[in-house]
Amino acid sequence: MNKLLFPLIILFLYLAFVMPTNAQTMSNDNYVIQMGNLNSIAGQPSSPNYKMLFTVGQTGPGFYSGTNYRAKAGFEYIKSIIPFRFTISNILIDFGPISPTVPVLRTNQLTISNGSAFGYQVTASQNHNLQTDPASFNIPATTCDSGNCTPPTAAVWNNSLTYGFGYNCQNIVGTDCDPQFSDITYYKPFISSPSAIVVMSGHNAGKGKTTQITYKLNISGSQVAGLYTNVINYIAMPTF
Repeated sequence: MNKLLFPLIILFLYLAFVMPTNAQTMSNDNYVIQMGNLNSIAGQPSSPNYKMLFTVGQTGPGFYSGTNYRAKAGFEYIKSIIPFRFTISNILIDFGPISPTVPVLRTNQLTISNGSAFGYQVTASQNHNLQTDPASFNIPATTCDSGNCTPPTAAVWNNSLTYGFGYNCQNIVGTDCDPQFSDITYYKPFISSPSAIVVMSGHNAGKGKTTQITYKLNISGSQVAGLYTNVINYIAMPTF
């Protein structure tokens, strides 16, 4: 049986939107007024059992700036001390020499911290199927054991005679993977650019949300030996 060398190069787009928190303070020689924001009522009450932010009576929502100031008024500028950060634990995935009907798994982790009011999403796409250079041969995307898994739809992939390339997402910190990945046996194929599919997403602010992506590769005995590569693009976007 031929053995094939499959380094899979994983690249990513890292978007960082730093959102500092600045208290609104007004003062002169006679007074100092500190408020959570520029509303008629605002505050941050808390107890041992809860912590809450509230605003009432916003009359001029929007972003205002000048030479010496920046003001963010309105619920869309929710108070946050969490800068937007996205990292990938390993951007080079090397499957090494593989043998037909012997699936190979590799993993990396996606971690995101997000303070935007309406959450975030991370999308993924590939530039093309795993292929040789020049593009004479390729390894198709998996269709899973049922033949029915697609980029939007996950399905079970357990059979060693089911060939192709695909991925699984599992939660480590938080619950932000697509819920279709109910366990490690469910996979999807990557979609090719310019389209993209949401891999993980959240609707609230949070720190250090982490998922593990498992890449699975399995080939048939008729697959031509060679060096096969592709690029997976991850794009992280805050939602406002």
